Amino acid sequence: MNNILHPLVPQSVIEEASEWAIMHGVAFRQKDNTARHCPFSIAPMTMEKKVFEHLKAATPLITKLIHNISEDHDFLQSSLEAVAKADPFFERLLALHQQAHGEIGHRIRPARKPLLIMRTDFMDDQQHGPKVIEFNGIAAGMAPFGQRATEFHAYLQNQWPEVYQAWSEDPQAIQADNQGLEQLAYGIAQTARKIQATFTSGKQQHSPTFLMVVQENEDNVYDQHLLEVALQKLGIRTVRRTFDQLSTQLSTGDNQRLLLQDVGAIDVVYLRAGYQYIDYCAPKLNEEVCCQTLSQTRLFIEQHHVAVNATFSQQLATSKTMQMLLTAMPSEEYARWGLDYSDAELVKSVLADMRPINKQTISWFNTQASKHEWVLKNQGEGGGHCVFGEDISEKLSQLTPSEYDAWALMQRLYPHERDTPTIAVRNGKPTQINDIVSEVGLFTVYFDGDPVTQLDGYAGYLIRSKPASENEGGIHSGQGILDSLALVNKF
Repeated sequence: MNNILHPLVPQSVIEEASEWAIMHGVAFRQKDNTARHCPFSIAPMTMEKKVFEHLKAATPLITKLIHNISEDHDFLQSSLEAVAKADPFFERLLALHQQAHGEIGHRIRPARKPLLIMRTDFMDDQQHGPKVIEFNGIAAGMAPFGQRATEFHAYLQNQWPEVYQAWSEDPQAIQADNQGLEQLAYGIAQTARKIQATFTSGKQQHSPTFLMVVQENEDNVYDQHLLEVALQKLGIRTVRRTFDQLSTQLSTGDNQRLLLQDVGAIDVVYLRAGYQYIDYCAPKLNEEVCCQTLSQTRLFIEQHHVAVNATFSQQLATSKTMQMLLTAMPSEEYARWGLDYSDAELVKSVLADMRPINKQTISWFNTQASKHEWVLKNQGEGGGHCVFGEDISEKLSQLTPSEYDAWALMQRLYPHERDTPTIAVRNGKPTQINDIVSEVGLFTVYFDGDPVTQLDGYAGYLIRSKPASENEGGIHSGQGILDSLALVNKF
């Protein structure tokens, strides 16, 4: 990598760039109701165009696979039974799934219609090429920020071409088109109208209505509001509620219509909460069984004719355990979910090696494995759920056999470091990063198994970059910075 120090970015550029980010909603809300811009890079990462096209070809197939698995309730319940015994939250989730769908041999068909909004995260490993880090099927956010980052770098390139070129990895690279915000909104709007049409018989009664379920005191609100504004421009009414609020505000209308107090009929429910226990915790309810009321509120939603993301089954189908099962499964078995052998091989080509935790795996890891080549993961969503390197053996020694199934080993990915340093701007202050690596998240939107974007289900991308020395790369909770993508042709 070229470590030659570039001249510092002028402070005037930093200030105007930070103000652009705030002005365009690329920000987090502070406790005092002020806003701070998202940390960002001055110039995009680069990727070979053929690699990006490979990911764009594989991702819709992954989405098709996940959708079909999520509707295969016998498979979900039988294959995830062990992890439910090892992880209390997963146990609750699987129990809710059984309440919604019944048990094997005694199936129930809940009225909800599945809207799969998915972000599949990849890293382009130096040795093995692009591989999946994880599937995100619940609260898969930041498509709006992804599009804004692409627009932001175009703004920098136009306003300060010298600064932009000084920090660009390849001056000939062309920015990859990114319609993440527009396509996500389009897909949701199409879905909302389809649900409404089943009730109105051609008579327009009101604007289709979109309900976003949010966390209390959420600070990542602007990414959410950008989506809401885009939906409003498409004629969709938007409302926000917490699970706590919904526990007393939902009711049932004719033909299993979901009704919200003081709003009316709901067409789409989009969860930006529900992936962790605390989202269902309501201390004021003084429940005998923790989280019972609010988790039953989510079940109540699924019992109505409404488009839902994420359903219980989608959340189960995008779990780490399911990712591990799919990785180990022969390609021929994907036919159960509608993928022929060539499609299955394409999906398998981007899945990184994973191993279950048991006595044999622990013994192998402690005596034979190269520990830096693996990461230990539990079922948690978001940052802070991974153990790396030498710390893995210590963590494994602390686990009881009853906890093994909640964890898995995954091949650690070492993506290419950028050939030139970059400038990261955090809280208005620039920092040079010499070892920056990037994570690529591709969005897809499918309703009831069919693509609903103008790009055949594809819905843009999100780039998050971080120093290679940092383990946690989240923009919101880690050391990550918002980035975009430029493509190069290499022969």
